[in-house]
Amino acid sequence: MITRTSPSCQTENTVIRVAEVKSWQQLLSDSTLTLAELLQQLNISTADFATSIDGDPDISPQDFPIRAPAPFINRMVKGDINDPLLRQVLPLVKEHELTPGYTADPLHESNFNNTPGLIHKYRSRALLIVTKACAIHCRYCFRRHFPYEDNQPSRAMWAEALDYLQQHPEINEVIYSGGDPLASSNAQLSWLNQHIAAIPHIKTLRIHSRLPVVLPQRIDPGLLEILQQWPGKKVVVIHSNHANELDASVKNAIDKLKAIGVTVLNQTVLLKGINDSATALVELSERLFEIGVLPYYLHLLDTVSGAAHFAISDNDAKAIMGEVTARLPGYLVPRLVREEADKTSKTPILPTL
Repeated sequence: MITRTSPSCQTENTVIRVAEVKSWQQLLSDSTLTLAELLQQLNISTADFATSIDGDPDISPQDFPIRAPAPFINRMVKGDINDPLLRQVLPLVKEHELTPGYTADPLHESNFNNTPGLIHKYRSRALLIVTKACAIHCRYCFRRHFPYEDNQPSRAMWAEALDYLQQHPEINEVIYSGGDPLASSNAQLSWLNQHIAAIPHIKTLRIHSRLPVVLPQRIDPGLLEILQQWPGKKVVVIHSNHANELDASVKNAIDKLKAIGVTVLNQTVLLKGINDSATALVELSERLFEIGVLPYYLHLLDTVSGAAHFAISDNDAKAIMGEVTARLPGYLVPRLVREEADKTSKTPILPTL
């Protein structure tokens, strides 16, 4: 839908100056948390926000709150209410509409969350909820209603999860998730890594994170040392939805990960009004390849309450992917999939060729 501008051109559109001396923790702490602040930084009036895109100016702390860090806001186009990065974090009135088939737990994760902090849905993989914290609140997040209060990260909780992993030798890969696992401290991640690495049948560590994209400063020397010490295979799956998200700072973070032997992949959510065109997806794949990342999955939207306005029909998704397939080499074409509740694998959606 919205195509790419040069990701490295940030002079005209930069709205916040990010001091190089700031730590990732400080940048995270300084994140924009209110609608008024976000709109002011981008020179967008509340009236324009409310009328042009049916924005929700009355978002309250009880709603899914706004959160966006400065490095990500810096890549938004100043004054553009339809900027594809901005639209991912702006609350709309439509979030309050009840849509049939859209629920708080669209993937039925509660069915696989019998051990606190651990989700075991797929036979050989287990997912750890490392933290409930995120660097950014994406309005389409499928865990926006997740019961984090029942999965409060702690060493006591992780001890239960570690016992579960010990008792299930069919699990050979552990996936760190959240929230965003890289919002955790290096000390927490180091403790987890050491204990999981001691389980002999765990061969692969996979981390799903949006931080290398929205807050690339997170890839610091301490984290790199922790990952380098992991004895098995290590994979980081970044989450990027638009080529404009991927600037030089993101490439620098990816280069650091790859230098220590991390396989870096990307997954994308197909989002109406943000990347629902072949051109936007082709540009994303090409930009990912430029920075050393291979496209992995293109997800159809999970049917979480409050996100129905982002949905693309299956037929439209198939048509878009048919054009993407015709325009890109096979290794740059992500797999179009839907994750369905209670299924033992993701469901492939074949493009219309």
